[in-house]
Amino acid sequence: MYPESIKRFIDAFSKLPSIGPRQATRLAFYLINSGKANIEETSKAIGNLKNIKICQECFFIHSNSDSLCNICKDKNRTSNVVMIVEKETDLISIERTKKYPGKYLILGELTKSGVLESVQKLRLNSLKNLIKNRDGQIDEIIIGINPTTYGDLNAMLISKELQGLSKKITRLGRGIPTGGEIEFADEETLTSAFERRN
Repeated sequence: MYPESIKRFIDAFSKLPSIGPRQATRLAFYLINSGKANIEETSKAIGNLKNIKICQECFFIHSNSDSLCNICKDKNRTSNVVMIVEKETDLISIERTKKYPGKYLILGELTKSGVLESVQKLRLNSLKNLIKNRDGQIDEIIIGINPTTYGDLNAMLISKELQGLSKKITRLGRGIPTGGEIEFADEETLTSAFERRN
């Protein structure tokens, strides 16, 4: 029914989060009807994503010539406090508050099973090695995981994994409602959660 190029577009885009085959089909026809210039511009924007790198220390994105992102390279940020977040969008939301002076570790999307996946274990091991290679212990690890039932379970697992590597391990305060997501919290709520961590 569809030309092969549209089928391939639908197959590729329906794999993206929150986009199924129906939405991908709508996108395909939207782009077709928006004209060749818009298709070209969209194509370039997608193609440029291949130039994005992942930071060797915190796993955030960057386009620097070396292996570290701007946050990890920033000498004004303290290395003695590390916040563990689930997604890049969580980091971006916390950065908007301009209240957090430390570093990060992006763990990757957590499952509801309460089991850390191999990629997440590798990232935690990377943090462990980083801490051990510095002074062996830092001042604080903040677990900035969404306050959901499975987030609480994963926070306990992470806390056990990192025991002894920090003088204290805290969680963001409950300025964020249970079941809420960091990505969608406003700056004032995140500031309150950060200040009331325990």
